[in-house]
Amino acid sequence: MHKIISNDMILENVGRMIVEAPYVAEKRKAGQFIILRIDEYGERIPLTIGDADASQGTITLFYQVVGKSTKHLSMLKAGDVLSDIAGPLGRPTEIENYGTVACVGGGIGVAPLYPIASAMKQAGNRVVVIIGARNKELLILEKELGEIADGMITCTDDGSYGKKAFVTEALAEAQDSEKIDLVVAIGPVPMMRAVSRQTEKNGTKTMVSLNSIMIDGTGMCGGCRVTVGGERRFTCVDGPEFDGHKVDFDELMARLGTYKSSETESLEKYEHKCRLQGAVHER
Repeated sequence: MHKIISNDMILENVGRMIVEAPYVAEKRKAGQFIILRIDEYGERIPLTIGDADASQGTITLFYQVVGKSTKHLSMLKAGDVLSDIAGPLGRPTEIENYGTVACVGGGIGVAPLYPIASAMKQAGNRVVVIIGARNKELLILEKELGEIADGMITCTDDGSYGKKAFVTEALAEAQDSEKIDLVVAIGPVPMMRAVSRQTEKNGTKTMVSLNSIMIDGTGMCGGCRVTVGGERRFTCVDGPEFDGHKVDFDELMARLGTYKSSETESLEKYEHKCRLQGAVHER
């Protein structure tokens, strides 16, 4: 059993939960995730570890309310308990001194970007953070990432805050002004695909964190399979991070569409915008 320390909605449909998980807090590394169950009848929910405090034995989780289970999660209060937390799972981010690292996040993907940006900074990199959302009200962790970043660009689709642009446009401008040695992109699949296609043109190494359908987290069910470099990989044990230039994003989008939801529909709208933007860049 894992006691909830706090559980707050930081946006209308995005929550931040701090929960006791001493082993995970001690062992976790940037890029890893956990799978939780609210109770013995609950489904398994994979969530990236947004932060951890080993001295307090706690981890911070961010989640988006998209269905029954995450709605139930959002209703829990401090003092309630979670039945299970399995982790840390997945391969950690490869942290080293690359030089200049651009950390690009979109929407809820900004949450898992935070521990990676922090670890990259601690490794001695110059860290440029680029985050985006549809509007100002959907931005998260801008202040926290700003405290880490050597350079910070905030974008909104509607121009309600920061730069009116997609994150790919901001990344292109950053690459024009300085040499970027590594790009880490986390967010909606169409966004990660657009970033990867853009950086592939100039050969900038790009890592993406995939959010494929996941059930058991051990590679046994095969639900999270993706194709990377023409070979089958499992996001839960081989990822979640892969070379963005090798990921078959079309296949991933098709698999995510197996469970159609309003979230998937919004991704398709975003994908259309990215196509339009990509056409502009190609001209």
